[in-house]
Amino acid sequence: MPVIEVADLVKEFRRPKQQHGSFAAVRTLLTREYTVKRAVDGVSFRIEPGEMVGYLGPNGAGKSTTIKMLTGILVPTSGTVQVAGTTPWRDRARNARQIGVVFGQRSQLWWDLPLRESLWLIGRLYDVPADRFAQKQKQFAELLDLGPFLDTPVRQLSLGQRMRGDLAAAMLYDPSILYLDEPTVGLDVVAKERIRTFVGRLNRESGTTVVLTTHDLDDVEELCDRIVLIDHGKVAYDGDVDELKARYAPHRELVVQTDHLEGVEGAEVVRREEGKVWLRFDPSVTPPAELVAAVLARHRVTDLSIVEPELESVIHRIYADRR
Repeated sequence: MPVIEVADLVKEFRRPKQQHGSFAAVRTLLTREYTVKRAVDGVSFRIEPGEMVGYLGPNGAGKSTTIKMLTGILVPTSGTVQVAGTTPWRDRARNARQIGVVFGQRSQLWWDLPLRESLWLIGRLYDVPADRFAQKQKQFAELLDLGPFLDTPVRQLSLGQRMRGDLAAAMLYDPSILYLDEPTVGLDVVAKERIRTFVGRLNRESGTTVVLTTHDLDDVEELCDRIVLIDHGKVAYDGDVDELKARYAPHRELVVQTDHLEGVEGAEVVRREEGKVWLRFDPSVTPPAELVAAVLARHRVTDLSIVEPELESVIHRIYADRR
């Protein structure tokens, strides 16, 4: 049984139509004419327990709006959502106990309290037993390296420290589902890697279902096996990361450092630079091992590597094709 099931989900926002001329503000306030913006337009998907899914799209595609409906913050215009057997906006209390949420631009921690006390308050809100709370705090302090700033007021924490604190707060009460909305935005490389490691371990060891929205596609490459890609409120792709690359970017490149190379059967020379040659090939037609063997048999090679297409370039290509 899927832990999250979304069917024909639609969310529209209505706003009064802007009036112009004399007393425009008053006329806009009193008008019965509205403009309608459809942020989510018939989205459907299912997520199985323990999956890690990247929910991706450009700004304004409807990602955050979908997450807010999954968490019960927003009520959809039409369609259905089931999260672990509940309808989120109808049973908010039950839904809140089975989900953890981290919004990259907002914090659930108390601004003026030390991190330790913020975590204690969240534990009390969710009725976490004292011994269980102590165990979870110790575990997260080790995994997320919280020790040096547990007694620091949240307002004095760096962005990376606060994000680690928010992750710990979201998982204190052992929710089965974790929503991450831009969790690594603005973080340095070290902080990003620490958060990715924590989320990956959480999924492997606890079976936590993770839904990740992000513009940092390195997060997706490292953590997710599946992508749900939306554009203009509609699902543009739903499937494996490798399948996405194979469908939209089937070619690979073999980069060879050699004195001289004019060409090899089954590959095309696309670039030359400072003793290096880039050969583009289709691995479904020319197996990489055969291409490498052919190059080594005929040329003196000092170095070579196979370059996979970057997920970012593949997704940009999909968006460009849909415009």
